[in-house]
Amino acid sequence: MERSYQHLSDQERAAIMIQAGEGHSARSIARSLGRHVSTVSRELARGQKEVGSYCATRAAEAYRHGRRRTGRPRKLVPGTWLHQWVQDRLCLFHWSPEQIAGRLRRRYPEQPSRHVSHETIYAAIYAHPKGELRKALTEALRQEKPTRGRRRRSATKGGSIAPEELSIAYRPEDIDSRLLPGHWEGDLIKGAGNRSAVGTIVERKTRYVVLSRMRDSSAEAALEGFTRQMKHVPAQMRQSLTYDRGSEMARHAELARRLKLDIWFADPYAPWQHGSNENTNGLLREFLPKGTDIGEASQTELNDIARLLNQRPRKALDFQTPQEAWEEELAQFSKTVALDS
Repeated sequence: MERSYQHLSDQERAAIMIQAGEGHSARSIARSLGRHVSTVSRELARGQKEVGSYCATRAAEAYRHGRRRTGRPRKLVPGTWLHQWVQDRLCLFHWSPEQIAGRLRRRYPEQPSRHVSHETIYAAIYAHPKGELRKALTEALRQEKPTRGRRRRSATKGGSIAPEELSIAYRPEDIDSRLLPGHWEGDLIKGAGNRSAVGTIVERKTRYVVLSRMRDSSAEAALEGFTRQMKHVPAQMRQSLTYDRGSEMARHAELARRLKLDIWFADPYAPWQHGSNENTNGLLREFLPKGTDIGEASQTELNDIARLLNQRPRKALDFQTPQEAWEEELAQFSKTVALDS
């Protein structure tokens, strides 16, 4: 049989005060109220100023005071350092609650007072009073991934642009392991009516993002855009590029020659074979929504967006940022070169 406990009401306290004043025992009072004797005994002790003198008013005040002291103290209190830190990462840097929580644990491993769970952050957002701040906080949350539409065709009108020998099936196995840096995944995201495009390239090990402004989604635009931006990447960090079979890669041989890297093509309708790039494209839609003319974004603006993504802590990197992981790889390469020389 299920039992449910209810706190004493003011009427019950009044009855206890009257019966206790008449000299009734705790057991007798409990029987008349249909309560357990221990409930009445605790209530008498709470409301007694001196032996034999129970006051219902005093007992009710003691009860309410005790209730205010129950429960865990709030961690995200407005005006505190932790609250401001969380709010800034949500609203200014567009981090997710999970990224914020993981980054705090990584940054302050020996200071539990500076840790907060992502559930606590969500609870604080939705419990916040309505108003501009509540609106800003909820809008800062990562949008749910949209339902995918029809897949685009991966081949050009005259057949596939990917030679069989460049199929991902022949890609070296050490690229799959993500143990070595310098291996990238690429794609285009397109604007309204496919009239504008942005090239996206992601380094597989560090998740470091490079964005390229394109004048359109043609093969010539992809060749020029990817060449221009990837030339800023140190040569030793340009080992390979895995791409889908979109027609914009029709000039892949020239791109491989210019950047001195190998190009591999994923299988048709297999987005998991370039999953890091697929994930990045989803994140980019927060800044470059579908149905808009993304061609209006300048390269400077795209660099700012890439910087925001590269400075977000990532769970896959144990809440390091891609920027930190990238710089570690560059430093490691420099150290290796110095030892070899």
